[in-house]
Amino acid sequence: MRKTSGALAAFLALAAVVMYLTATPASAAAIRIMPLGDSITGSPGCWRALLWNKLQSTGYTDIDFVGTLPPQGCGVAHDGDNEGHGGYLATNVANQNLLPGWLSATRPDVVMMHFGTNDVWSNIPPATILGAFTTLVNQMRASNPAMKILVAKIIPMNPSSCAECGQRTVTFNNAIPAWASSTSTAQSPITVVDQWTGFSTASDTYDGVHPNAAGDQKMSDKWYPALVNALSGVTPTPTVTPTVTPTTSGGCTATYRNAGQWQGGFQGEVTVKNTGTAPMSGWTVRWTFANGQQVTQIWGGTLSASGANVTVRNESWNGSLAPGASTTFGFLASYNGTNTAPSPTCS
Repeated sequence: MRKTSGALAAFLALAAVVMYLTATPASAAAIRIMPLGDSITGSPGCWRALLWNKLQSTGYTDIDFVGTLPPQGCGVAHDGDNEGHGGYLATNVANQNLLPGWLSATRPDVVMMHFGTNDVWSNIPPATILGAFTTLVNQMRASNPAMKILVAKIIPMNPSSCAECGQRTVTFNNAIPAWASSTSTAQSPITVVDQWTGFSTASDTYDGVHPNAAGDQKMSDKWYPALVNALSGVTPTPTVTPTVTPTTSGGCTATYRNAGQWQGGFQGEVTVKNTGTAPMSGWTVRWTFANGQQVTQIWGGTLSASGANVTVRNESWNGSLAPGASTTFGFLASYNGTNTAPSPTCS
């Protein structure tokens, strides 16, 4: 009888373990996101670094940027894996059947595609480029039937060697929405992300084609809401834990956040908000660094600095703020040893 009771106890214990393992869900894997395109995406494609850090800072931490290509600098800590192949044409990637191997190696859940610049430069007709896009989308869905696909209207281009490229880009971009609408499905939706509107080849590129720091920021800002919407379909709404230092002066609030830090450097972000009842036509943010930090690069604002004293004024496009509206500027800076967060004021 004692022997039977022991066997029964062992059986019940085993059953309890089985029930626990069956009833307890495994922790969800990170959502895998593939940035896909040419040199604008991958060489070095620093909009990806800005986007990654913005996602991290707003609670989207269970993500993994994937690709068979490694990070290429940018001076900001980030997950830099990507599929941005410099000089590649979307039509060649489709015709040479290159994408299935990349998909097999990385298994993305979401693809962000800024592709077609080199095709437009090569004067390939929009219908041919979009036919290649259809091939790529079908390959994505073969890899993952529930693939979420973000397709960009590509940024403007005005290379010195191609006077017609500007209008060709407009023509190509204008054809994308109808293609996306006809190709999208409920299970695998295609979202068009307008990277063209508001982007200037004069101020946002360094050569008429590739984004500079200001262009990288604009691209990141355009990708962010579309990517968050895609993620919301497969991940719970994240809990955001703000780590900011707000300071208010009258009807203007300046909120500082450390968006990322590495040895000897960091990325800062300041959100300016009109907390008054009247519209603002411009703003000025000031702070004093406590530990000898120095700003090395800025976007979304105009910098003037004297020693530890920093002043940032609005750009022409983000100075007007209605009551309750806000805008954000960011910067890269160096530090040595200690990096005390600044306390900005706004006027």
